[in-house]
Amino acid sequence: MPKTALAPALSKPAITRIQVPITGLDVDTPGRRDYFVSFEHPTLWGCYLVPVTVFVGPEAAPGKGLVAIGSTHGNECEGPVGIKRLLQDIDARDVRGRIIMIPTLNVAAFAAGTRDTPDDGANLNRVFPGDATGTITERFADFIQTRIFPHVHVVLDLHSATNAFDFALVSSFHYVADKAQQKQMEETARGFGTRFVMVYQNDTPGLLTSTAERLGKITIGTELGWGCTVCPEGVSMGMQGVLTAAIQHGQMRGQLPTNHHYARDEQILIDNSDHSCYVHASRGGLYEPRVEVGALVETGELVGVLHDFDAIDAPGERILAPHRGYVLCQVKARVMRGQVLSVVSVPKPWMP
Repeated sequence: MPKTALAPALSKPAITRIQVPITGLDVDTPGRRDYFVSFEHPTLWGCYLVPVTVFVGPEAAPGKGLVAIGSTHGNECEGPVGIKRLLQDIDARDVRGRIIMIPTLNVAAFAAGTRDTPDDGANLNRVFPGDATGTITERFADFIQTRIFPHVHVVLDLHSATNAFDFALVSSFHYVADKAQQKQMEETARGFGTRFVMVYQNDTPGLLTSTAERLGKITIGTELGWGCTVCPEGVSMGMQGVLTAAIQHGQMRGQLPTNHHYARDEQILIDNSDHSCYVHASRGGLYEPRVEVGALVETGELVGVLHDFDAIDAPGERILAPHRGYVLCQVKARVMRGQVLSVVSVPKPWMP
C-alpha cells in the first residue's frame, strides 16, 4: 500500500485572474475563467479577493457541477495546496460539465493563519447560510449559498483538524433521510482513499456541509491533516478525492486516478454521530495519551490519563474507552474542563 503523493505540477504557466464583484461570476459560458471575487473590506478602503476558478464543458447542465473548497478555516493547509495544484493539472478540454475550484474561501482567516475570521471573530463553518448584508464571514457564507450551490450537485469541503488535536485522516459525511443520497456520499467519500470514512454528528448549527446536504447535494467533508502544517499524504488524498469525484459524477472525462492510499478492502466506515463517542475532561490539566490515533480499543480500555497539576500529588485520572471502537482523535496536552479529550468511533457496515 504505497503512500506516495501525486506528482507535483511546478512548471505550468502563471494564471491570470480577473477581479469581479460577486455578480460578475460567470458559471455558464463554456471555457475556463480564473477570478478574484471581491468582497468589500469591513474597515479598509479595499476588498478581500477570493480566488475562484470556473471550468464549463460542453455537457454542462443547469444545477449540475462540482465545487471543491479549501480554507473554510484559515489554519487549514492541505485543501488549499491540493486545490492550487489541481488548478495547474486540470485540462479544460477534459471537463465535460461544470467544476468550480476555490482554494482559499476564507481569505481573511487564511492570511492571518487563524481558524476564525479576525475581522468579526466568527467561524465561517458556523454561520451558514450566511447573510449578504452581514459581517464579512456571513458574506462569504452567503456567496457560497447563493452563487455557488445553485450551480452544483457535488460539494467537497476540504478541512483539516486544529492544532489542538492529533486526528486520523478521514473523509466524512452525515446521515441523511434520503438513502440514495447517502449511498452516493458514501461512495464519493471512499474515493479519497482515506483509511477511515467518518459519519459524524449533525447537531452543530451553521455547517457548510449540513447546509449543502439539506439542499440534496452529494456533500463530503474531510480532515486531511492537523497542527497547521502541510501533510503530504493529506494533500494527495484531497487531490485524488476531487478528481475521482469529478469523473464519477460526470464532470470530467478520463480514467479514475490511481489510488495511492487505502484500498477499498482496507477502508473502515466509522460512526461518531452519538455523543457517547466523545470523552470530555472532568477538570483542566495535561492529557497523556496511552494509545495511538487510529488504534482499535475495547470497552473500558485505558486510552489516556488526565493529570491535574493543581493536585500535584494526586494520581492522574484514568480515561477509559466508552465502547469498542477506533480512536479517531485525541487532544494535545493542555485541556480545560469540558474539552474533548478523545473520540472513540464505532465501526459500521457499508451500505449495500
